[in-house]
Amino acid sequence: MIKTTDFSGTQITRLILGDNPFNGHSYIPEIYSEDAMLDYYTADKCLKTMFEAEENGINAYMALASPFILRIIRQYRNEGGKMNIIFQSYPPIDLEVNIGQMMACDPLGIYHQGGTFDLLCEEEKTDELHRRLRLIRSTGVRTGLGTHVPETVLQAEQEKWDVDFYTVCLYNARKTQRGQQSGFITGKPKQLIFYHDDRLLMFEAIKNVSKPCIAFKIFAGGQIFYNKTPDEISAAAENAIKETFENIKPQDVICIGVFQKEKDQLKENADLVKKILL
Repeated sequence: MIKTTDFSGTQITRLILGDNPFNGHSYIPEIYSEDAMLDYYTADKCLKTMFEAEENGINAYMALASPFILRIIRQYRNEGGKMNIIFQSYPPIDLEVNIGQMMACDPLGIYHQGGTFDLLCEEEKTDELHRRLRLIRSTGVRTGLGTHVPETVLQAEQEKWDVDFYTVCLYNARKTQRGQQSGFITGKPKQLIFYHDDRLLMFEAIKNVSKPCIAFKIFAGGQIFYNKTPDEISAAAENAIKETFENIKPQDVICIGVFQKEKDQLKENADLVKKILL
């Protein structure tokens, strides 16, 4: 079994399922393109992967609250799916409307999407970002914020922002995007480069806040696998997961999306986590 941790009163596995590939969000287009992911991940394939996550011992799923994913989660629940859902808000939909859609799926938590939250911080729109957090808080579910910026996590903790958890990217995508709107609204950049040393700064931030963190982009969106053989890819995945768990708190978890077309990445990741967290 995958080890669990207390997430504001609920035990969740320290590996949770992500869904960037479900939505065609590729950061390694030379290996797997957006079209390849979208063509593979039909609604049926997404459902199959979610149930496979359960079979591999994963009990939580971090989901984008887009119309496509919301519809899949409804079917997943109707077919007996039991994973806890932690939602990421979907920027193209008004937040208040989106919250109502998410609440229909009985989520464990909701966090404000990172790119749009980071932009509010960059523009110093403090009143607006706290208004948005209050909207999420009013639902009664666990409330979180997403960010790519270590300083934002530390500021939120120091100033006691009203959140229960932080969803943090190990790589600071905002370094090259400051002042720009989220790719969900403008369209994803064709290529986004993740810088290796960024993760060290986010690790320090994670260790210096008391609230639980969900760490994502463990594999730099797959970019750590460039120019590697299959055996080297497996070793790189294990090293990245091991390094992450060594640099986050016992109550923190990692989130990894999977592309199941050519091999069972889900089982491989689950087995690695079970091995590392013995």
